[in-house]
Amino acid sequence: MPEHVSILQLLGPVVLALAAVLWVTGLLRLLRRYRPVRHGWAPDQPLRGLPQQRQTAPDLEAVELTPAERDAFAGLVHRLNSGR
Repeated sequence: MPEHVSILQLLGPVVLALAAVLWVTGLLRLLRRYRPVRHGWAPDQPLRGLPQQRQTAPDLEAVELTPAERDAFAGLVHRLNSGR
């Protein structure tokens, strides 16, 4: 034991460590006691965070292309495929 340190200075860190251990133990017991009840998710329940899904597919749309548009599209596809 060092000569220049009083008994109170030696006991201070011990008391603080003991108080910290007791505080953590009490906090953990308190959190375990008041833990919220977790309900399991069932697959037939919808997820609340997501928007409702559509039950049917959207209507299909079709647009007739003119011969010039068809040729332009064919040229675009040919140009994109030739890069590979």
